[in-house]
Amino acid sequence: MNEHGEQLVEAGRPHPAHGSGERNDSLDLATAATQPADQVAQSLGSSPQGLTSAEAKQRLRTVGPNALRSHTTRGLVVLLNQLHNPFLVLLLGTALVSAFLGDRTDAVIIFLISALSIGLGFLNEYRSARAVAALHSQLRHMTTVLRDGKRSSLDVTELVPGDVVRIGVGDVVPADLRLLEANELECDEAVLTGESLPANKSVDPVSAPQSPLALPACAFMGTVVRSGNGVGIVVQTGSRTAFGGIASQLGNQLPQTTFQVGLRDFSLMLVRITAVFALTILIVNIALGHGVVESLLFALSISIGLTPQLLPAIVTVSLSTGARRLAEHSVIVKRLVAIEDFGNMEVFLTDKTGTLTQGRISFAEALDTTGALSQDLLRLGLLCNDATVSEGHVVAGNPLDQALWEAPPASAVDLSGVQRLAAKPFDYERRIASVLVQGPDGKRTVIMKGVPEIVLARCRAVPQQAQAVLDGQFAAGSRVVAVATRDAGDQTNLSDADEQGLDLAGFLTFIDPPKSDAADALARLRQLEVEVKLITGDNDRVAAKVCADLGLDVAGTLTGSQLDDLDDAALAAALPNTTIFARVTPEQKSRVIKAYRALGKTVGFMGDGVNDAVALHDADVGISVDSAVDVAKDAADIVLLDKDLGVLANGISEGRCIFANTIKYVLMGTSSSFGNMFSAGGASLFLSFLPMLPTQILLNNLLYDTSEMTIPTDNVDEEQLKRPSHWDLGFIRRFMIFFGPISSVFDFAMFAVLLLVFHAGPTLFHTGWFVESLATQSIAIFVIRTRRVPFFKSRPSTPMILSTLAVVAVGFVLPYTGRLAHLFGFAPLPRGLIGAILLFIVVYLVLLEVGKRLFYRREAQRAAKPPLDPTHQRRIRRRAARWTVLRHPSMSAQSRRRRTKPAQQQAG
Repeated sequence: MNEHGEQLVEAGRPHPAHGSGERNDSLDLATAATQPADQVAQSLGSSPQGLTSAEAKQRLRTVGPNALRSHTTRGLVVLLNQLHNPFLVLLLGTALVSAFLGDRTDAVIIFLISALSIGLGFLNEYRSARAVAALHSQLRHMTTVLRDGKRSSLDVTELVPGDVVRIGVGDVVPADLRLLEANELECDEAVLTGESLPANKSVDPVSAPQSPLALPACAFMGTVVRSGNGVGIVVQTGSRTAFGGIASQLGNQLPQTTFQVGLRDFSLMLVRITAVFALTILIVNIALGHGVVESLLFALSISIGLTPQLLPAIVTVSLSTGARRLAEHSVIVKRLVAIEDFGNMEVFLTDKTGTLTQGRISFAEALDTTGALSQDLLRLGLLCNDATVSEGHVVAGNPLDQALWEAPPASAVDLSGVQRLAAKPFDYERRIASVLVQGPDGKRTVIMKGVPEIVLARCRAVPQQAQAVLDGQFAAGSRVVAVATRDAGDQTNLSDADEQGLDLAGFLTFIDPPKSDAADALARLRQLEVEVKLITGDNDRVAAKVCADLGLDVAGTLTGSQLDDLDDAALAAALPNTTIFARVTPEQKSRVIKAYRALGKTVGFMGDGVNDAVALHDADVGISVDSAVDVAKDAADIVLLDKDLGVLANGISEGRCIFANTIKYVLMGTSSSFGNMFSAGGASLFLSFLPMLPTQILLNNLLYDTSEMTIPTDNVDEEQLKRPSHWDLGFIRRFMIFFGPISSVFDFAMFAVLLLVFHAGPTLFHTGWFVESLATQSIAIFVIRTRRVPFFKSRPSTPMILSTLAVVAVGFVLPYTGRLAHLFGFAPLPRGLIGAILLFIVVYLVLLEVGKRLFYRREAQRAAKPPLDPTHQRRIRRRAARWTVLRHPSMSAQSRRRRTKPAQQQAG
C-alpha cells in the first residue's frame, strides 16, 4: 500500500502444481496480446483450467487485493480540511503577530481555542468518514472464476494474476484480461478511450499494437461488457491495470449536487456579509483610537463568530448519521451528499421486477402456439440459454435463463448429444438471443428466443390462436419469452440473415408475484408527495396488471415506439399524465429522466441492469441493489441490500430529516450569532473599551458550536417530512434580518443594565455580556428548531437538551474559576446581575416565540400570494419607468431604456 492508501500489485510466484514453466513477472497486457493464449497462461504459471485455491491464496498474499484504493480514511486530509476557513487561517496569523509584539497571553489563548475548534471539527468528520468507509465495505462485486477446475462466484478483490474468469453482458471487467474465449464479445471502453462505440473482441493475437489500449485480444479493467460473453485469464490487477494507472492520476471530484450548490451559495453570501461587517468594525475601532492589533483581533473574532466554521462538520455528521441509520435498514449510501437529494425526491422512476414484485422469477409453463403444454418447447428454451451451470447449480446468467434451468421440469429434459455450433447472445438493444445447434441425428437448427414482439416480427406467419395465447398471458401479468426455430441446413455460423423467416414454436411463461407490502409502500410514498412512475422493458399490459394489483392509479401509458414519435415539448406535456413507460430502451429511459429534470423536478431512478447504467447516472439520485450487475452498482449513488420500496420511504424521510437539521444550524448562525456580533460592533461605537475581548468572543463561539454539534440527533416535526425542501437563500436572509435585531435589542438592553444599574467597568461588562450572550444564543435553538410550541408540542432530542444546558452552565460557572477566569478576563457576577440575566433569558425566549409566529405567518402569506397578473406587471413597469424619469429628467430616451430594463425584467 502506498502513501495514498492504494493497493499496489507486486509480482507473484508460480505454484509447482502447474508444472507449466516459471511465471514471467514482467508480463504486461500489451505483450500478452501478441502471444497465443496458451503461452500467456504458461507465462503466468496458470492454465485454461485456472489456479488452485492454495496457489490463489499464496498469490493474494503476495500481490495484495485487486483494488485501486482500500477503504481507509486518511486523517491528515481530514485535518487539513479544517483549515479551509480563511478567517481561521487569518486569525492564526494575527495571533502570531500578537505574540511577536509581546501580547503572548492572548496569542496562546487564541491558539488553544483555534486548536480546540479544529480538533472538534476533525474528530467528528474523521469518525464520520470511518463509519462511511465501514458501510462501503459491505458492498461486494462478484465475478465467476475457475478455481480447482470448478466455476464459483468470487469477490473481485480476491482475483490474482493467473485466475480464469468468465464475463458476460452487464459485467464490469474485474481486471486486465487476455481473452481465451470471445463469443460475440463487445466491450464499452469509453471510460479509457472516450470512444462511444463498443470495441469488438477476439482471441487472436495482434502482431504490433498501435497503442496500449488498442488490444482486441484483451479486456480492460473497468470497461463494461455490452454484448456477448467471454473467458479470460487475469494478467494484471489493481493499480497495475490500465484503468488503475489512469485512476491514480485523477482526483475523485464529482459534480456538485443541488444540496452542495445551495451550501456553497449560502457560504458565499455569509462571507460577503462578514467581510463588509468586519472591515467596517476594523476601520471604526482604529478611528476611535483602539490599538491596531487589538482592533484587528476584535474584527477577526467577530468574523469568526459570524462564520459557521463548524457547518462542514455539522453537515458531515448529519449525513453520516443518516447513512448509519439507513444502513440499519439495509441501505448503503455510496455518496453522502446524495442523501439530501434522496430526501428531496419528487419523481421516482422504477422497474417493477423486485421492487413492486417479489423479484423471484420462476418458470411457470411452456405453451405451444395452441396454448397446450409442450416439453419440446422447454427443451428449445434450455438449448438457447446463456446461464452458467456448474455441478448442477446455476452460478451466473440473466434471471429468466436461470429460472428456466432451476425449474423442476428442466431436470427431466434430455439434452445429451446436442452440440452448440454458434451463438448470438442476448443484448439489450436486440432483445433476442439465437443459437445454432446440431442434434444427435446431425440435423442443424437455429433457435431464437426473446421479447415476443420482436420474435413474432421475424416469423414467417403467426397463427391467430398464438396471438390470443400471448394476449391472455400478458393480461394475467406473466412475463413471456417467445421461441422460434428454422432449419439451418449445413451452415456453421450465425448471421443477421439467419434470424429472419423463422417458425413460431411457442411461449415460455414466467411469474413474479407482486410483493405483499408493496401497496403499503406506495401509499407511504404518496403521503411523502413522491410521484411513482413505472419504467420498464416489459409489456405495457403486464405493467398495468401489476399496478392494478397494487392500487397504483395509472394516469396513462407511453410505449417506447410512442416516445420516439414525440419531440421534447410533446414529451414534457405528456409526463404529468403518464404513469407507465413500457418497452423502453436505455436511451429512452435517460430521455424521460432528463425531461423530468428539465421541468425542475428532482428525479430518482432505480435500476439493476446494464441497460440502466446511463439512466442511473443521469438521475439526481441513482438507486440500485446489491444483486444488480456491477455497472449498475457502480453508477448508483445508493445501493439497497434489500430491494424494498418501504426502505426507500425510510430513506426519503431520513434525507428530509438531515436537511431539516442542517437548516436549523444555518438559521441559528444567521440569527442569534448575527445579532450578537452586530451588538458587539454597535457597542464599540460608544464604549471607551471593547465590548468583549477577542479571546472571549472566540471562546463564546467555541462553546456555542460545541452545543450545536448535537443538532444532527434532533427530532424533526412531521410537517417538515411531508414534502421536499430546498435551499432558499431569500428565506434565510429574511430570517436573519427579522431575528437578528431581536437578539440585538436584548443585548443593548443588557448593556444599559450593566452600565446604568451596576455601573460596570470593562471586566464586569465583558463578563456579564459574555454570560448573557452565550445563554441566549444557545437556548434560542429550542425556539428556532421548530415552528410549533417548543417542548409542549415539539420535544428536542435528549443530547441537544443536555449539550445546550451544559454549555449555558459552563458560561455561568466560568467567572468563578479563579485563575482560568482571570486568564480570560472574567470576574464574579453580583447576585442581582445573575438574576437579571436569568430574567433576560426568559423574556428573550418569549419574545422570540412571538416573533417566530409573526414571521411564519408572514411567510405563509407570501407563499399564498398569487403571481402578478400581466396587467399588474405592466403597471409596475410603467411606474419604474416614471420613477427613472423623475430622478433623471435629463436622461436620453436610450439611457432611460437602459436604466429601466433591469426593473422591467425583475417585475416581469
